[in-house]
Amino acid sequence: MQLVVARIGRAHGIKGEVTVEVRTDEPELRLAPGAVLTTDPPTAGPLTIASGRVHSGRLLLRFEGVHDRTAAEALRNTLLVAEIDPDERPEDPEEFYDHQLEDLEVVTVDGTVVGRIESVAHLPAQDLLVVRREDGGEVLIPFVSEIVPEIDLEAQRAVVDPPPGLLGEETGEADEVGGTDEAGGPGEAEEAEETGEAEETGGSGANGEAGGGAAGPGRESTR
Repeated sequence: MQLVVARIGRAHGIKGEVTVEVRTDEPELRLAPGAVLTTDPPTAGPLTIASGRVHSGRLLLRFEGVHDRTAAEALRNTLLVAEIDPDERPEDPEEFYDHQLEDLEVVTVDGTVVGRIESVAHLPAQDLLVVRREDGGEVLIPFVSEIVPEIDLEAQRAVVDPPPGLLGEETGEADEVGGTDEAGGPGEAEEAEETGEAEETGGSGANGEAGGGAAGPGRESTR
């Protein structure tokens, strides 16, 4: 299975280093020197990490064969993709990969069916479960333990304990919950994607590593 573990940002300095937007909670494993990563677009890789260091809170990587700023800048916005065993689990039992969360049935603590997890939205502030409701609507649920107290992979179920109004039962506007830039919704995510300056997602307080199925690569993260 393929997982997006980082996106290359701007070149740093003149010796081929690049900033990266980390999309894994295990950068010491996925982005370690010697790691060989495929890329999206495929023509940019594969890339072998020669060295890595943290500078001003950002991870900088240098790749074998990339020796100057021009070559580094040519890699900007390239996604770094790792191959993992689909049955692999994070070391922390409270962490989950995104592909493990997708399509789980979502129910409230009293057993009411909410819908199914369609995807995980990774925002700088927190991660959100994008849940497709049975009526076709969509609701965004913050992926934090206070609101999502249980993930049962064997039962293929996520249990949620939503605060009043989160599911739209009072206002009927479930589709709009968490959907504005002020609330840290998709608008913020799109801005981060466009600029390549999103903060590292590894400690965001969310629960999963995005899984890419046959349709393409996914990415990582944790609760």
